[in-house]
Amino acid sequence: MSERLDAALFTPSLSPAWPERAAWGTATKLRAWQAAAMQKYMDEAPRDFLTVATPGAGKTTFALTVAGELLARRIIDRIVIVAPTDHLKTQWAEAASRMGIGIDPAYSAGQGKTSKDFQGIAVTYAGVAVNPLALRIRVERFKTLVILDEVHHAGDALSWGESVREAFDPATRRLCLTGTPFRSDINPIPFVRYEHGAEGAPQSVADYTYGYAEALADHVVRPVLFMAYSGEMSWRTSAGDEVAARLGEPMTKDMMQHALRTALDPQGSWMPAVLQAADTRLSEVRKNVPDAGGLVIATDQESARAYAKLLKQITGKLPTIVLSDEKAASKKIAQFSDGDDRWMVAVRMVSEGVDVPRLAVGVWATTTSTPLFFAQAVGRFVRARKRGETASVFLPSVTNLLTLANELEVQRDHVLKRKVRSEDDIFGAENDLLAAANREDKASGELERGAFEALGSTASFDRVLFDGGEFGHAGEVQVGSDEEMDFIGIPGLLEADQVRDLLRSRQSSRATQQKKQMAQKATEAKKATEDAAKLSTHEQLSVLRRELNGLVAAWYHRTGQPHGVTHAALRKQCGGPAAAVATAEQLHARINAIRDWALKKSS
Repeated sequence: MSERLDAALFTPSLSPAWPERAAWGTATKLRAWQAAAMQKYMDEAPRDFLTVATPGAGKTTFALTVAGELLARRIIDRIVIVAPTDHLKTQWAEAASRMGIGIDPAYSAGQGKTSKDFQGIAVTYAGVAVNPLALRIRVERFKTLVILDEVHHAGDALSWGESVREAFDPATRRLCLTGTPFRSDINPIPFVRYEHGAEGAPQSVADYTYGYAEALADHVVRPVLFMAYSGEMSWRTSAGDEVAARLGEPMTKDMMQHALRTALDPQGSWMPAVLQAADTRLSEVRKNVPDAGGLVIATDQESARAYAKLLKQITGKLPTIVLSDEKAASKKIAQFSDGDDRWMVAVRMVSEGVDVPRLAVGVWATTTSTPLFFAQAVGRFVRARKRGETASVFLPSVTNLLTLANELEVQRDHVLKRKVRSEDDIFGAENDLLAAANREDKASGELERGAFEALGSTASFDRVLFDGGEFGHAGEVQVGSDEEMDFIGIPGLLEADQVRDLLRSRQSSRATQQKKQMAQKATEAKKATEDAAKLSTHEQLSVLRRELNGLVAAWYHRTGQPHGVTHAALRKQCGGPAAAVATAEQLHARINAIRDWALKKSS
């Protein structure tokens, strides 16, 4: 069998990849993981087989190669492909056509016969639920392979799962695929095997797993740099109160949501600054990857159009806009994928499987932040075409997003009836949010007219998250500064270890430079203090007060802490009255204290 399988894998009529879509090193043969999974499948010949592979790894190629081999051996006569969306039905049909397999993506329930040119059909999970009996009759008439793409969607609703089970229970073979197998509900996914996990709850078991970390090591996917941006936010609540907070600092969950929405307001300063930084990053990447593109993931249609206008001001050209209710959405995505335009702004069409391999830079401009949606969206940027390509995703410095970015490589399985330990548990309820992200969005209840008003925002570079580590510079880093360019100016064609080394190098060199500057300033301040000692009492006090006020102002620019708060903290630590009536000794003590704060924050 092994010799026959090897011959089948590399026969020209069953080419597992095509040059314009294949990642580096995969144009003429299966990737190592695909070959290993294929060998396991053919050796075991199971009726049900679950493959869990990271987005961009090549699940489509693997599944169609299995289908081609089963057709060649006459184990099956027909194929049914079930996908989450209409767009993906067409994408599957085009991929199958390139491999010599005819799939009808326009089939509808109850249609009956299809053209003899087709060896199978493609339907959606929603389409299966419309008429599962018609599909069951079709599956019973022929020896059928059912490919369930992103099979976790069969658990979106109990009725969907029941329909999938009713329609495809008689199938000869069932091949389940997913890149994000975890769900928060307790609906079992049809044709997936469950075993009791560590906590006693049933847990899904994959027959073959290929994670992001493995794919990254094999150069199958791109390394992802997460560029996090902070800044000052201010808004007015429904009660009329004006609130100010810094994005990324500890705050309540409600305040965090309001701060995030303020940052994403296209009328503020945060979004234009971050879009400018992302476009600068895209220009850097395009020096090595000329057709690299960018994607802005928006919350709703109104915001998407506003972001598109901002990008036009930055680039001089209106980007491609893909809205959730447009009939031409799939066509727009295909045109953008095949072209070389810089930017696309989308609301809905970023779900799993949407294939735009040249996407290399992303901007997270949506309030949806569930683990499932995050994995789906980031999966749009990791598809490698040639060795050394990197991806960059610009994020607001929000705790849950930063946590998800740091846990990109974590493997998760579907657990039924698992206890949710807190609101922030990754298995916390996410289905409603995900559904909202994948339908025509309108302003949320909290943002309805009169309930919330964003007053203003500013942006500053916070840090880079990569390979589980964080890299950045001490203090506030302004957008457009040399310190920011240390990171967004990283070349777009580097190996993962080169990216890591370069991040460390730039962080270290800038820290060394900052220490030298601080030492120089400390020397100058010491000299000024010594000179002040030679002055008369009132002149000396005046010099010390100016120095203290200057340090307090610098501390404000560095931390955002108001002057009065800083003066109060110094008085509490060092004792004494207000600076206006403090003695020279007391002023010296406060000056030394705030210098110590600065050194500790830098270290």
